[in-house]
Amino acid sequence: MSKSAWIMGGVLLVTLGAELALAQPQGAPGSIYTCVDRNGRRLTADRPIPECLDREQRELSPSGITRRQIGPSLTELERAAQDAQNRKDAEERARVVEERRRERVLVTRYPDKAAHDVERAAAIQLVDDVTATAEKRIAELKAERKKLDVEMEFYKKDPNKAPMTLRRKIGEVDDSVAEQQRFIAGQDQEKRRVHARFDAELAHLRKLWDAQRVPPAMGSASAVPPVGAPAARVP
Repeated sequence: MSKSAWIMGGVLLVTLGAELALAQPQGAPGSIYTCVDRNGRRLTADRPIPECLDREQRELSPSGITRRQIGPSLTELERAAQDAQNRKDAEERARVVEERRRERVLVTRYPDKAAHDVERAAAIQLVDDVTATAEKRIAELKAERKKLDVEMEFYKKDPNKAPMTLRRKIGEVDDSVAEQQRFIAGQDQEKRRVHARFDAELAHLRKLWDAQRVPPAMGSASAVPPVGAPAARVP
């Protein structure tokens, strides 16, 4: 073989080698993919295996060591379900974080039962103050009603002869008294709701206070010898 022919053959081999290299699938050099398809056959290839997209595949190194596990690939419905589950998990984690934050705020606001009792008393006092205002208004209305009753004495024999303005005023006073009485009944219910809320809050606080009082692990405490105790000998 002539020297020129040998050189041309070498160039051809180099060109063919480059084309073959470009034709290889992208990924780690020399990767081997293996799986067992739905029919129980073990398949092996140099790229991900289409017959096993619905199941797990393994990517192996040339020495047979598992580099990674692939799949199974999810369908559109499966991906949607997975996304929904991921969102649900994220929402649950966010809820737990927010709950822990609220618990820290609650314990900071009420470090003990005395502080909580003060807050309860203040809330109840607000309801009592509003109720007292309504009761005062009822007393004023009843005093006004007595004055109107005195005027109605002139028409005792025939109330229908009483002026329309007088009868209208009596009706308005009676309606106002009934309205204030309904309001006071509502405030009684509000007071029960306040107590129920503080009772539930106190039950939760007791658990948080108890958790704060849990003693540290015995192991960490026993690792520190008492002051003045002789040091342990090292064998």
